Amino acid sequence: MVTTEQIMGTAGGLGTARTPDGRRRQRGAASPGPVTDRRGVSPVTSRRAGPVLLGLGLAMIPWVVRLHTELPATAHAAHWAWTWTGLDILEGLGLIATGQLLRRGDARASLTAAATSALLVVDAWFDTMTAAGGQDLLTAVAMALGAELPLAAVCAYLAWSRFPRVR
Repeated sequence: MVTTEQIMGTAGGLGTARTPDGRRRQRGAASPGPVTDRRGVSPVTSRRAGPVLLGLGLAMIPWVVRLHTELPATAHAAHWAWTWTGLDILEGLGLIATGQLLRRGDARASLTAAATSALLVVDAWFDTMTAAGGQDLLTAVAMALGAELPLAAVCAYLAWSRFPRVR
């Protein structure tokens, strides 16, 4: 039986938790056995979520086609500066959180690295797609190719390589 302390990672002190067989492990590290047992997620829930998410993703196809054909080519945004500032703040927080978690050896760094990678790709996409042209477009492409996409690739690699594998 899994205890609340094991699920929350607080058994045995701040830096360690106990595995179901009583051994100590570093908090945030994967423990042996299926993830569903350790996290309390029902296998039925996981099996049902897959087809639902797949169906929702496929249902987005006609919506995307409609948006692409019906949206105007240009638009005025009332909070343009806050939009970009907010995105960059989220990227910075993601980098800080990932760096801090990596420094601690915490496996949750894979989650923040994945989210930060996605934010960086979105930033590169929107920078290049909303650039006015000329020097503005060249700057956006240079930032995308020289900073945002390489950093997104590093974060994606960290997310993939550090994700705990359950055997």
